[in-house]
Amino acid sequence: MLKFSFYEVRKIPKGLNILRCWSSSGSPYAAPKPHQICQSPQELNAQEKNVVDKLFNGLLSSNRACLAQSITLTESTHPRKCLQARLLLRKALQHCKKCQEENKSFNFRIGLSGPPGAGKSTFLETLGKYLTSQGEKIAVLAVDPSSTTSGGSLMGDKTRMQELSRDMNAFIRPSPSSGHLGGVTRSTNEAIIMCETAGYRTVFVETVGVGQSEYEVADMVDMFVVLIPPAGGDELQGLKRGIMEHSHLVVVNKADGDLVQAALRMQYEYTSSLKFMRPISQNWKPKVIKVSSLTGEGIPELWAVMQEFHQTMIKTGELFETRRKQQRVWMWNYITQHIMQVFREDPRVKSHIQEMEKNVEEGFMSAGQAAEILLRRFVPDTVLS
Repeated sequence: MLKFSFYEVRKIPKGLNILRCWSSSGSPYAAPKPHQICQSPQELNAQEKNVVDKLFNGLLSSNRACLAQSITLTESTHPRKCLQARLLLRKALQHCKKCQEENKSFNFRIGLSGPPGAGKSTFLETLGKYLTSQGEKIAVLAVDPSSTTSGGSLMGDKTRMQELSRDMNAFIRPSPSSGHLGGVTRSTNEAIIMCETAGYRTVFVETVGVGQSEYEVADMVDMFVVLIPPAGGDELQGLKRGIMEHSHLVVVNKADGDLVQAALRMQYEYTSSLKFMRPISQNWKPKVIKVSSLTGEGIPELWAVMQEFHQTMIKTGELFETRRKQQRVWMWNYITQHIMQVFREDPRVKSHIQEMEKNVEEGFMSAGQAAEILLRRFVPDTVLS
């Protein structure tokens, strides 16, 4: 059982907020240090605000360098940079909302996921080149996995898109996952907003090679596409819950050469298995399409289906409702991501972490007992049932 605490925010000089915590018994106790001061963008100095204004004006003029710098700013964990990113994001959101109200048009956000080796980067280059040849401006946010040992990332997705990376109507931004689960980075959502502010009407988010339960990208895009290779399993794989039941479109890639028959069989099996799943949208039934990223076969038909989906979502109003829900989901995701950092940095917890870890490792206490002790030090009135 968790006893609730009451929080009171009081103003202090220089516009800072102090959070004072009151236990359920009525007595105040000191809040953790990271909780005490909640800085706002108004605390930026003139030079820092000028940097934000320069980046924002660069975004409005579709300056690629400013777009890259803006995304880097949103990825930063430096406290002052975070304040600048917050101000820039606020300006970008206001601009996007104004454009939607005036033009009555909406950008298209497409998430692309699939197992390692499915050909996601090659597929995106083929589709991207087709779209830019039609006069479209596209952005590709490619996420590469980070090493759990060294922390480094190869960032090889842009290398695979050699032709598209030289196209001035395309912007490719590789980013490391930095240990973030779900196939995306913690700042991918903000990067999408920056790309749309810079005038890119279609934004692709390519995840790392993922499994059946990693579909976090579905909560930040309009259309979720799963790319699978031929001969990647039988019909039972398509029946498994998780990533498949969140997809709007399944694309069987590498349908060329000796794999044509295998791709046809895979398309039939997944079309059959999707009939047993409840569609994620009431206005759209998931489809299975086979394409060849090598020859370009099926790419125009695929884009026509994607456009059909986008227009259907706009006409039915489902696009607006989905984006509203996604913002709520990401609010809680940010809380989840930051609460662990706040917990670890709390002085009442930090001084006992190593001791608890050692006790657990040597078998003196269970992991649950150690966690309860640390949680009680973090919030004294917490009782775990």
